[in-house]
Amino acid sequence: MDGTAPAIKRGRKYDQVVAGARKVFLAQGFEGASVDLIAKEAGVSKATLYSYFPDKRILFVEVAKEECARQADRALQVNRTDLPVRETLGHMARSMMEFLTSEFAQRIFRICVAESDRFPELGQEFYMSGPQLMEERLSAYFTHAVDRGELKIDDVRLAAQQFEALMKADIFVKKVFNMIDVPEPAQIDRVIDGAIDTFLARYGV
Repeated sequence: MDGTAPAIKRGRKYDQVVAGARKVFLAQGFEGASVDLIAKEAGVSKATLYSYFPDKRILFVEVAKEECARQADRALQVNRTDLPVRETLGHMARSMMEFLTSEFAQRIFRICVAESDRFPELGQEFYMSGPQLMEERLSAYFTHAVDRGELKIDDVRLAAQQFEALMKADIFVKKVFNMIDVPEPAQIDRVIDGAIDTFLARYGV
């Protein structure tokens, strides 16, 4: 993509194309996902696919953006803000861990890292629709907790980035390098409890 990206057409087969592309990208990676394979999986002709997405990179970015935004949004829903901070952080941390260790997040992360040198916009879009969305949701909750006198934070965006980084200790890194498949509940509890204890030791009131 150079300069401005072409506008994406949203017709009646748009969702069908994106769903097919998602399956192929996750199975084959960006480089291995041919337009022929995507069209076949989506059940559309190549001409139809190109009418929606004239460039495979645009299609990949759209798949990554939609799925990351959907999963990150679900992961950081705060339905109640009157609960104790530790309890709320626990709910958010478990949802974050589910997202960070999911097959989708792991594969998209690897694809974006692998392709970021040639197509830097892929990494940028992934960051904005995934990690940045998490930071915004965490920042909003931390601001609320500060206003209620439950946390003491001068830089809520930095605190959000730090909490997200704490959640990536041990399990996330090992998943990225295929050292573990499905983490044990005790491993997840260890990371979550450690993250919350460390965070509250710094910012708790």
